[in-house]
Amino acid sequence: MPSGTKIDVSDALTIDELMPLLRTCIEVKMPAFLWAGPGVGKSSIIRQIADEVVDPKTKAHGVCVDMRLSQMSPTDIIGIPFKATDTTTNEAGEKVTVEVMRFAPPSRLPSAAFAKKYPLVILFLDEMSSAPPSVQAAAYELVLDRRCGEYVLPDNVVVFAAGNRESDRGVTYRMATPLANRFVHFELKPEFDSWLNWAIPAGVHADVIAYLSAAKASLYNFEPNSASRSFPTPRSWEFVSNFLKQNTTEHVMTDSTIRVLVASAVGSGESVKFINYLKIGKDLPKPADILSGKVKELKTREISAHYQLIINCLHEMREYWHSNSVPTEGTFKVGNMPVQQRKWNNAKLEDKWVTMFDTFNTFIITQIPLEIGIMAMRMAVANYYFSVSTDMTQLKTWPKMAEKYFAFMKDA
Repeated sequence: MPSGTKIDVSDALTIDELMPLLRTCIEVKMPAFLWAGPGVGKSSIIRQIADEVVDPKTKAHGVCVDMRLSQMSPTDIIGIPFKATDTTTNEAGEKVTVEVMRFAPPSRLPSAAFAKKYPLVILFLDEMSSAPPSVQAAAYELVLDRRCGEYVLPDNVVVFAAGNRESDRGVTYRMATPLANRFVHFELKPEFDSWLNWAIPAGVHADVIAYLSAAKASLYNFEPNSASRSFPTPRSWEFVSNFLKQNTTEHVMTDSTIRVLVASAVGSGESVKFINYLKIGKDLPKPADILSGKVKELKTREISAHYQLIINCLHEMREYWHSNSVPTEGTFKVGNMPVQQRKWNNAKLEDKWVTMFDTFNTFIITQIPLEIGIMAMRMAVANYYFSVSTDMTQLKTWPKMAEKYFAFMKDA
């Protein structure tokens, strides 16, 4: 791969496929390069994988040190040269003082004292493919030999890098073969199920998750030849989520305001579809009324409305669980993403949750079409990991659930 940018798309990996490979690179201290289009979430993945590593004694998490090479000059890596003196021995065996040139290590590189505080430090050289050749050349020694000028990487530091491809029509420079050969290379591709495993624990807004569950192709729609400045990517949908979280009972946004904000992130065409999707939800019953048993019948047969209602109910149940439990030391995997184990504050709260789940299941079984019901059960188990919160065999609806859905959920 001479240029580092000609990558077979068929070899591209999802987040779930990529994470264990990056963990292996950390174990052997192998520099890894992530290639992907804009907005796929390269930096978020690196920060997450650093945070996974925990010191059992101090409980400190790993940390990511992010350096944007596109904004740097060679001296930001090598250091600023300065004149210094050194002591050496001449031919007569006498100690003499000579003038030498040394380099002051950049303060942004992790020092030994800084690295000692953490079980793992990932030095993330982001936007490397957008850095000028002189800056890329300055990174040669740092990447492979773990030193540059006077600076030496501490033992617990691992180097990762990332960049956009030439085909993405961003500002890129062809990567020289010597530098490309210093990395192992992975290409990341956006894929809904892997994104969902990240989005739920990350607190992405329920309406964004519901919309993308019904329109998975809208997660990522980047066209390099398009003149549009805004387009759907995992990153821009996270922007939409942040906007929606500001729409509260104390600070109500108009449809017009939401439409403009959403368009600013994902483009006008996607914004129109998203706003129309939200309008359908305004006539739906509240998730709390369904989970309490107050609402037992669903009048609309609109499939997109079912998606909204189901996912908002799942979010409501997850919020109740997290509000009435505490984290424990153990973790479990959702896809390849580690999630903290939790323990109920008391048995009464857990019993109320079990009743809530039974009510939800009854509503699904009686009011929701089979394929949407399968999706609801699959997400409850595999994405919202409700089977971890309590013993699901306690549910009164367990036999009906098993009979109607579980034959379709063997891989959940």
